[in-house]
Amino acid sequence: MEQLVIRGNRRLTGQVFISGAKNAALAILSAAILADDVCIIENVPCVRDTKILLQSMEQLGVRVDYIDEHKIKVDTRNIHNVKVDYDYIKKIRASYYLLGALLGKYREAEVALPGGCNIGSRPIDQHIKGFEALGATVEVKHGMIEASAERLVGNNVFLDLVSVGATINIMLAAVLAEGTTVIENAAKEPHIVDVANFLNSMGAKIKGAGTDIIKINGVKKLHGTEYMIIPDQIEAGTYMIAGAITGGDVTVNNIIPKHMEAISAKLSEMGAVIEEYDESIRVIANGQLKNIHVKTLPYPGFPTDMQPQMTALLSKTSGTSIMTESIFESRFSYTDELNRMGANIKVEGNTAVIEGVKQLTGAEVAAPDLRAGAGLILAALGAKGETVLSNIEYIDRGYEHIEQKFIDLGAEMFRISDKPDKSMLKVVN
Repeated sequence: MEQLVIRGNRRLTGQVFISGAKNAALAILSAAILADDVCIIENVPCVRDTKILLQSMEQLGVRVDYIDEHKIKVDTRNIHNVKVDYDYIKKIRASYYLLGALLGKYREAEVALPGGCNIGSRPIDQHIKGFEALGATVEVKHGMIEASAERLVGNNVFLDLVSVGATINIMLAAVLAEGTTVIENAAKEPHIVDVANFLNSMGAKIKGAGTDIIKINGVKKLHGTEYMIIPDQIEAGTYMIAGAITGGDVTVNNIIPKHMEAISAKLSEMGAVIEEYDESIRVIANGQLKNIHVKTLPYPGFPTDMQPQMTALLSKTSGTSIMTESIFESRFSYTDELNRMGANIKVEGNTAVIEGVKQLTGAEVAAPDLRAGAGLILAALGAKGETVLSNIEYIDRGYEHIEQKFIDLGAEMFRISDKPDKSMLKVVN
């Protein structure tokens, strides 16, 4: 088991370059199956989740060649299997995109029930509703989801709640269906637009991605393509808050500033200086920031995947802040770990009341999930003394070279294996 040792209370300064969007990459790599051809995909983040997905695709007969660390050639011409029971795929949530892609292409699929972070109930009923509306039969048994159809026919699908995963999965199943599919109450996140753009680059006919109504005119065949994945909105937001929590001056490069508007607005409201450029944002923080209230919402609202990072920052502000989580019901489990570092957070249902403290202190803590792990890293960077963070395999699921990127900004952190040698963990003054 690996751990991160973080020596905090250091002002971060400099520039950081953001990797490709994990959530877009997982859907786009799955979507390549629909082409039955060769796709070259650039800006793929080198994280655990994408590696696991690609390994599971190889079990289907997909040939995966790494042109470089972030550029991948995917050849789907020799797929010989539509059953995905690769043991590791159960550990990532986005395994269900293989279901939509395989169903759309081969009219049958069998995929292990998805896993991922334990942040609350994430039912797949809206995915199933969409598949069934297109004419598929879907069964869940023995830990597997089985879907099949003699033919898929376009239909109107109204999502009962805004679901990113269901929106993408229905798109994947519908692009090769007969006729027209309309998804109403669709999610609008940037990676949904990216997936639609990727599919369109292969010959699909999708309109309306980024709005709440997406129209898909089915086509008979998709061809190969070359495509570059968008930058990761959540990784970018994490480094923006890192600059704020350390009273630093951090420029986040290789981003789409419009995707960051909800985060930029909240940091500005707190008193940080936000300078926006064509493909970068600079965050400057001097002195203690102000308390604010935040509610997570579907895009373009404040993203739920930024909730733990923002809560870590709010724990160091003056006054009382309130964080309301409207997407997942179990996303505050990490607050006990923040309180071990001296934070004063009380959770009641889907709301956290955060009494700001002047100083957090280092402690031994454990990451309960991916984004909570990022939040604990930020807290450690803004804390006095030393923090030892366990369960960092969660963080490796979604952040590429995270310790090196922070070291380049002036942080002091390093990765160790097994239990830390106490001689290594003396606080450096």
